[in-house]
Amino acid sequence: MTEISLERREAAGAIPDALRGLHPLLQRLYASRGIRSLDEVAYSLSGLADVDGLKGLDAAVARLFEALAARQSILVVGDYDADGATSTALAVRCLRRMGAAAVDYLIPNRFDFGYGLTPALVDVVADHPPALIVTVDNGIASHRGIERARTLGIDVIVTDHHLPSSQPPPATAIVNPNQPGDAFPSKALAGVGVVFYLMAALRRRLQAERWFERRGLEPVVMGDFLDLVALGTVADVVPLDANNRILVEQGLRRIRAGKAVPGLLALLNVAGKNHRKTVATDLGFVVGPRLNAAGRLDDMSIGIECLLTDDATAAMTLASELDEFNRQRKAVEAEMRVEAEALCQRIEIDGELEKGLCLHSDNWHQGVVGLVASRFKEKLHRPVIAFAPEESGGVWKGSGRSVPGLHLRDALARINSRHPGLIEKFGGHAMAAGLSVRHENLEAFSRRFAETVREMAPENCFRPVVISDGELNAHELNIHTAHLLRNCGPWGQQFPEPVFDGVFQVIAAKKLNGGFARFRLGREGVAPVEAILFETLEELPPVGGEIHIAYQLSVNDYQGIEGLQLIIKSILRVEGDQDKR
Repeated sequence: MTEISLERREAAGAIPDALRGLHPLLQRLYASRGIRSLDEVAYSLSGLADVDGLKGLDAAVARLFEALAARQSILVVGDYDADGATSTALAVRCLRRMGAAAVDYLIPNRFDFGYGLTPALVDVVADHPPALIVTVDNGIASHRGIERARTLGIDVIVTDHHLPSSQPPPATAIVNPNQPGDAFPSKALAGVGVVFYLMAALRRRLQAERWFERRGLEPVVMGDFLDLVALGTVADVVPLDANNRILVEQGLRRIRAGKAVPGLLALLNVAGKNHRKTVATDLGFVVGPRLNAAGRLDDMSIGIECLLTDDATAAMTLASELDEFNRQRKAVEAEMRVEAEALCQRIEIDGELEKGLCLHSDNWHQGVVGLVASRFKEKLHRPVIAFAPEESGGVWKGSGRSVPGLHLRDALARINSRHPGLIEKFGGHAMAAGLSVRHENLEAFSRRFAETVREMAPENCFRPVVISDGELNAHELNIHTAHLLRNCGPWGQQFPEPVFDGVFQVIAAKKLNGGFARFRLGREGVAPVEAILFETLEELPPVGGEIHIAYQLSVNDYQGIEGLQLIIKSILRVEGDQDKR
């Protein structure tokens, strides 16, 4: 078992007076996450950052208003992940409700076109070109595609949240909180959040023009789209800063009230989830993967149609298709992980694993390499890039995941500047990035990546560490506390769900299908509690012995009966059977 270090999260100074009326545990948790006022966890829409802070917004709104007034055709070009799907669905739904004469969408199939607004994708609509293209969750790096659109007389509005290059694309307008000179306070908006703000600004312009009244349209209420914003934000694993937490919590409230789009409710339903009890993790680990599965294995249009339909029966049919795609995705991923394990073992025979690791196989599916990289990043505690071949052309598509302490996109940018031509193209964030490399350059790239990681990453970022919120008292280890924490989110990236640690006696232990393990644990002053570990163990801890675990509290709702369950994040220490010590 890999040795895992434990660090306990501490409050930054004394508990603020403003939090004193809360449950003592909640005071401690909020204070350690930097919360200083109850306003920060009220999650009122009045607390959202002002839309006017986004650079490029006026030009984008003006062009959209022109398109609406002149009844011009608008094409929304999205991405093939959950953020792209929700961004696309939000833009199409909103523009249609605003009275747009002709709104359609186009998602590049990752296997035929790759990512973003490419010249080849523009050529797909060249025979019947729209007057305006609006990119969502992409476009900031689509210089050549936008240039191609301009030659066809098509205007392009870029809405994106990815980090830009030094030269902006030649678009009619660019809305991206991460572009130079942008004053918007939340740089962590997902693509769907950027679209939400643009549509909110357009609605304000339409209201000023008495648009809805003069055309006999029902005024658009932007709150109606927050379920999509919540789903895309959580599924894209962007940091849940104060602004994103408001967007997510308001969206969750809409979902729990049954007011989400039928497709989102259907995706929860096929997963056996009660929408009235939806939390952020359900969006990230239940709905998001089913939506993403279409883009990974087939065509994301199925996912978008699921989010666009207002027919509950059609939504259920589409959600069932997505659920089946997700089952297929799991099977493909499982096969790839077995081969990746063997690759790692062969590498270790020749020496230690590199700090930055590249894995590739002729047999891998390019739609699933990101998941393989993510699994092995977690397992090996180092940046991992997984590659799979395109069907032709000799280019391999890579998807990488990083660890805290190494900005993955910056690492790729350093390699690209030092070794021009080694990477065909790349883009992404600190923790995730995509790239293309020619087959003959794979080995050279692997060496340069390992070398760059060694240069850029501090040594401590390779050490597996569990951050704990400390121990729970016996009177806190119960289902009431689990409910308290469940209802006091949303928890997520950079606003982490509480993790506790403690020593328990193993009353019973059993391996489950998939290599997981279920335990019954005891502790003085506490009734025996069920626990589950979603991780493969070579050997179960001995019954009668003790284990020190890091865990989360969970409410296990089985056939309407609720019970406390611990989700074991890590086993920190195992001690033998009491009779043998």
